[in-house]
Amino acid sequence: MTWPRKSDRVLEKANKVGHWLENAFLSMLLFGMILLGVLQIFLRWAGEGSLAWGDEAIRLMVLWIAMIAGIAAAHEDRHISIDVLSRVLPAKGKVVAAVVVDLFSMCVCLALCWYSILMVQFAFEDGEILLGGLPAWWFQSILPIGFGLISWRYLIWVIKRLHSLLRPGPTA
Repeated sequence: MTWPRKSDRVLEKANKVGHWLENAFLSMLLFGMILLGVLQIFLRWAGEGSLAWGDEAIRLMVLWIAMIAGIAAAHEDRHISIDVLSRVLPAKGKVVAAVVVDLFSMCVCLALCWYSILMVQFAFEDGEILLGGLPAWWFQSILPIGFGLISWRYLIWVIKRLHSLLRPGPTA
């Protein structure tokens, strides 16, 4: 029996912590968004108007939830995909097709990361504000961070799949 290397255990622990943080942050944002939405509805129903920043905050929470969920989906290799070829390709062909799709996805996410960096930079330079006075770039920063992390996750999937192609034995 071969024992896992210490670096493998550290990476696995870091992976579990990251997964827990993703889920905790998603849960917190979703709970906050629901709570704020219910509060907005109640205030309007009671005739008190609503929070001036409430609708904008909910839109920003949707953006953050979408990006963090995308990061989590890329981590678990559960992004939306169309697997037309997977029904007709042999095992190694499926892996090669997955590598090509992952490389394409990684390149698209890198491009989106680059352009979102430019958008955040413009928001910073122009002094854009949201939520009644907070810098917009604080909230928009999830875009380059998110697309960068999704790109990183796709790179990891490419490396894992190439590794499975190169090692002897059945390809998963």
